[in-house]
Amino acid sequence: MEIKKKDIRALTKNQLRDFFVSNDDKAFRGNQVYEWLWQKSAHSFEDMTNISLKTREMLKTNFVINHIRVDQMQRSEDGTIKNAVRLHDDLIVESVLIPTATRTTACVSSQVGCSLDCKFCATARLKRMRNLNPDEIYDQVVAIDNESRLYHDRPLSNIVFMGMGEPLMNYKNVIKAIDKITSDEGLGMSPKRIVVSTSGVPKMIKKMADDAVKFKLAVSLHSAIDEVRTSIMPFNATFPLNDLREALEYWYSKTKNRITYEYVVWDGINDQRKDVDALVEFCKFAPSKVNLIEYNPIDDGMFQQANSKAIDMYVKVLEANNITVTVRRSRGKDIDAACGQLANKN
Repeated sequence: MEIKKKDIRALTKNQLRDFFVSNDDKAFRGNQVYEWLWQKSAHSFEDMTNISLKTREMLKTNFVINHIRVDQMQRSEDGTIKNAVRLHDDLIVESVLIPTATRTTACVSSQVGCSLDCKFCATARLKRMRNLNPDEIYDQVVAIDNESRLYHDRPLSNIVFMGMGEPLMNYKNVIKAIDKITSDEGLGMSPKRIVVSTSGVPKMIKKMADDAVKFKLAVSLHSAIDEVRTSIMPFNATFPLNDLREALEYWYSKTKNRITYEYVVWDGINDQRKDVDALVEFCKFAPSKVNLIEYNPIDDGMFQQANSKAIDMYVKVLEANNITVTVRRSRGKDIDAACGQLANKN
């Protein structure tokens, strides 16, 4: 009878040690294999050269390494790289490397498709197929770190969970992936260099605060008026702004970390003075930063970038209220790698 092979990276280090002991081998073999899987990102058991051939054969009989494959890589004129990542079950997600003069950032996906329904986002048009496993999230980071070293001659410095999917709807696996990324037995990155961006799931924001996570939080807000926000992000009817704000107040009381708001200003949707006044009112309870993001159209529909006058108004009013504001220019637009454009269109 054929043995059903398990995904070896679903095992903890202790479970690997126990596996070797139960197969009349030494526990430290588990440590060696664990190091190959995570620190060295081995793609196959053949790579594990300090482990005997017999042991490697035993591992092959019992386990698989479900490694991702970069199926297609596109490079933008501005140095941005987009990866179409093929998973072990042939589903595809996208991740992006964004270089600047001082750092390289990995924008990674957490779901195939998305649980939410933001009308301005290409990913939301794909139905959510499944959550990504911790190792699939980790592998995206490793692939981008390798590309950063190859094309930009430096290691990856930052990670943002702003790719496909709503990270807080895959909380357990995102946390496990971040634990591996920040562990000395993984990539050893500082959690302060990681941002998890959410469209706002109040219960999970409170859970993050209770779990005392060390990474940073960003919220895709786009409007601080319920009626407007629900019209562009329909799930806001379930998680209204009052609930979101209460969760963020709880987060701040526990972590004392500044909150970043991601915000696109669209023509005729949220480009009036009342919109910016509502944003100021919403942000007041804690130190905050607003990133005004250039919109990347996904079609010729209702969502079009507001004019520069509206952006200038936002900047002026936010700064007058002592709220830090940054106007973010789009990166990787020519290869559909910019915010809101990830939709497996290659």
